[in-house]
Amino acid sequence: MTTDSTREFAAFVRARSPALIRSAYLLTGDQHLAEDLVQSALARTHRAWRRVERLGNAEAYTRRAMYHLQVSWWRKPRVTEYYPEQLPEPRTPGDDHAHELERRDVLRRALARLTVKQRTVLVLRFYEDRSVKDTAETLGCSEGTVKSQTAKALGVLRRHEPNLTELYARSFA
Repeated sequence: MTTDSTREFAAFVRARSPALIRSAYLLTGDQHLAEDLVQSALARTHRAWRRVERLGNAEAYTRRAMYHLQVSWWRKPRVTEYYPEQLPEPRTPGDDHAHELERRDVLRRALARLTVKQRTVLVLRFYEDRSVKDTAETLGCSEGTVKSQTAKALGVLRRHEPNLTELYARSFA
């Protein structure tokens, strides 16, 4: 690029960047992603500046580049990374996953037999390890209701899925 072209491109960037970033923010919903999007679009515009400058549609070209970049970013597969506090125990080569799948299937079937309130009480009491009082406050009901719903839910589980206790006992033995 010539010195004049470089100056014209720099003037374009200074003049139109705030408007481009506003549009990019609306596309991405995040200030940092919007800035990245505008920067990538401006890099494309810079590469095509001679042609764009001659046609006189630099902003339209940049906006179109932003839209195309945003769509291509949507289409990219995302890998979510997380770092657990504790690493899982290594599996031995002879591990049988069938037992785990059976246990999950039995639990899913058993929980499907419960009412929404019974399931909620069991999750709060045993999964989240809340007290009867905490569960009652969370659900906006009495402690007696929590106790009776817990008893009913456990009764349904024992009646319809008697091997559930055995499966979980084997898992934690």
